[in-house]
Amino acid sequence: MFSDNFRLDAYATAMEQGQPFIRLKLDTEQPVELGDFVGAFTAIASEYDRYVRRTRPDADPNATLFVREVRVGCIEADLIPWLTGGGALLFMSNANTLADFVKNYGGWLGRYVKKGGKLEDATSSQLKDFTAQVAAIANAPGSSLNVAAIEIKDGKQEVRAAFKFDTGEARAIREHVEDHRVELEKRTDADHKRVLMQFTRSDIGNVKLGKRSGELVCIDAVGGSKRLPLIYASDLAEQRIKHEIKDAQDNVFKKGFVVDVNVEMAGERVIAYRVTHLHQVIDVPDDDADA
Repeated sequence: MFSDNFRLDAYATAMEQGQPFIRLKLDTEQPVELGDFVGAFTAIASEYDRYVRRTRPDADPNATLFVREVRVGCIEADLIPWLTGGGALLFMSNANTLADFVKNYGGWLGRYVKKGGKLEDATSSQLKDFTAQVAAIANAPGSSLNVAAIEIKDGKQEVRAAFKFDTGEARAIREHVEDHRVELEKRTDADHKRVLMQFTRSDIGNVKLGKRSGELVCIDAVGGSKRLPLIYASDLAEQRIKHEIKDAQDNVFKKGFVVDVNVEMAGERVIAYRVTHLHQVIDVPDDDADA
């Protein structure tokens, strides 16, 4: 584990040594939500890490972002890639790796500008990163996102590869990525389709996909009145359900969620429900209303 001071020193050293890096620039005259701002910068670090692990299986990559400059209408951050080893940071000086990543990443995102375009082998996690990458400019009219792989030669910065998206393109990307996520979700087979799920305990916290949440639900058609743990097997389903819990004005305990689920078993007992798809949310009649 490296301290913040150690990383800041490493950033200064990288710049002094002329290490290649990726610069992300967000131009906007509009206020940007903090979550969107953070998401734009962390998404590219996540995708770079994924790219290096796939193309260099022997590596243990780390990509740390440093906010370089914040001024009216512009935010810049530099992504410095390095490997960890022997308790030290080993800079990755291969500018070709950075350039190839930026070319590929821009191409992946660019596929979603047009309806029907998509990265065929994209995972749910990647699609989540793609959405986060463009959210800030999609929500801020007249803004743009610039990403460039930069190499320093003879003290001068040279752009090796770059891509740029404006607000209109970002909104198209966000919409078509969402379409792809829905498509992926529908491919997941379920043990029980379109069953009614009701909450008996809710939790606004988030856990990793595939892990038990702190929530309890009943699905009469599957497990009767048993209150069992809920597991989110779909990021999209989790987002929609969490919205109903955190943001909607209605009482979540008076709602029914029409879902597809897989069941987790212990022997012959159902011990948890894995939600793979949310079809709709409906109001559930109050049993006491007719009393």
